[in-house]
Amino acid sequence: MHSMLAEDLLNQMIPPLKVSDSAGKAARWLEEFHVDQLPVVQNREYRGMVTEADLIDVAADPDQLLSTVPFGFADVHVQRDQHFYTVMEMAIRNKVQLVPVLGEESEYIGVVTVGDTLAAFGQLPGAAGDNGILVLAMDERDYSLSQISRYVEENNAKILSAHVAQDELEPHRIRLTLKINTGSMGRIVATLERFGYVITAQFSGSSEITESDQERLDSLMRYLSF
Repeated sequence: MHSMLAEDLLNQMIPPLKVSDSAGKAARWLEEFHVDQLPVVQNREYRGMVTEADLIDVAADPDQLLSTVPFGFADVHVQRDQHFYTVMEMAIRNKVQLVPVLGEESEYIGVVTVGDTLAAFGQLPGAAGDNGILVLAMDERDYSLSQISRYVEENNAKILSAHVAQDELEPHRIRLTLKINTGSMGRIVATLERFGYVITAQFSGSSEITESDQERLDSLMRYLSF
């Protein structure tokens, strides 16, 4: 399970829209598939995701083509061989329900849903109960899992799994995704930040959701099932 990749989680039930589709079709599909975003492609090339908010201005003209509708999320995607931790981090960081997956030639091959990602997360050892995820950013030279583990354990918690990924924008920095056996991570976060670690995202299965958690993860809360 630790080696599960994005391509292993592709959801075949959610199709992409095309730039030649109408705004009316996009609105219908958003409702039909019960999602907040849908990917848009042009000749298999991923162009971004359209949301209900994007369609408000064209509601009076449902025949308007998506090619004329400004939509975002063009940079929100992962490669097929990226770890599902990266998928989860991408969803958390951008507050989306779907993460498009691209192939070797940057062609669109499908989407992974937050629900599918959390289901995979739930199959990891120790996933039952209140657990949490922290994503840390740091320089490579500052990475020491044993040191970070000590800070976590000082707060009566343990790291259940860890995943390291290079930062695509800053080659000398890494992102460390930690799965921790507690949903109450306030003291852990405070300790890590006190020692200079930058927390870029956090996800809590605890019933106690902080204002910061809520702001970052509002679109994910419906999927909490731990």
